[in-house]
Amino acid sequence: MPRDIDPRLLRAFTAVADELHFTRAAARLYVAQQALSRDVRRLERELGANLFVRTTRRVALTADGERLLPYARRVLAAHEALTDAFRNSADRPLLVDVGAPVGTAHQVLEAARERLPDSCELVARFHGGLAGAAREIAAGRLDVSFGRYAGLEPGARAGLAQQPVRLEPMAVLLDAGHPLAGRAAVPLGALAGETLYAAAGNPRTTEWTDLAARLFAGRGVVMAAPFPELDGEREFVRMVRKRGWSVLASTEFIEVPGMVLRPLVDPVPLSPVSLVWRRGLRHPGLDALRETARALATEGRWLSPPEGAVWLPEEDAAVMGAEP
Repeated sequence: MPRDIDPRLLRAFTAVADELHFTRAAARLYVAQQALSRDVRRLERELGANLFVRTTRRVALTADGERLLPYARRVLAAHEALTDAFRNSADRPLLVDVGAPVGTAHQVLEAARERLPDSCELVARFHGGLAGAAREIAAGRLDVSFGRYAGLEPGARAGLAQQPVRLEPMAVLLDAGHPLAGRAAVPLGALAGETLYAAAGNPRTTEWTDLAARLFAGRGVVMAAPFPELDGEREFVRMVRKRGWSVLASTEFIEVPGMVLRPLVDPVPLSPVSLVWRRGLRHPGLDALRETARALATEGRWLSPPEGAVWLPEEDAAVMGAEP
């Protein structure tokens, strides 16, 4: 028994089985009768069975032919479904996790939509966290996300592709009455002794928590204790205000009433953002996202670190093509 059977041979077989006439079956498949007969004989050789009884007057299925027919139909139906799933990829929406309705990912998404016809839909999701998104992409429940690619485990990166988009300056979100809130920018050294929330305990954002831990190390900054995942902007705002957390963030962040966002300096810590998708994915929406990200990065010098002292882990610098 062969391990692989060409679907073309099964298609020839089922056409003859339906028509019980080689000439009509050949016409149905738009092939020459000789080619059809050749494919049927090849299938018989590969299976080691006679599938038809042929006489000058009639064609009939043998017992082996009757046994093969339902299997052949199921294989061809599955093959057709597979072909249809990828034939018109533009017809299905592309699912894109942008985390929040502000910031780099959202800007890329909105600008990419302007490049596409209405028939090609980019559907936004606002879950956030590349570690969680990578699992969703691997499971086929998500197509594209944004985040810190170097923070993913090697196994998670295996089936993904990425394109550097931006080195985002990082910031701290402070209560408006915090002693540091009056400054235009907050030096990293001034955070010594402070406790900052950096999503510890959220399994979807482990790459961000890891980046924060690297930044806090040796600076006297304390990571807020692990807390269950905060799903959604409203719940995040509620818990931050209730707990009185200071929050490690990027300079483009959602507004939280009663709190102020201040950039971090001396040095400026950078959060690397890549566009990440399933390797092998083909979709005009992905093409638009990639082209848009490249254009915005060039226009806004998103991949050029700011002047002065900056902080970026070496492995992230390697991924982003930046100097460590």
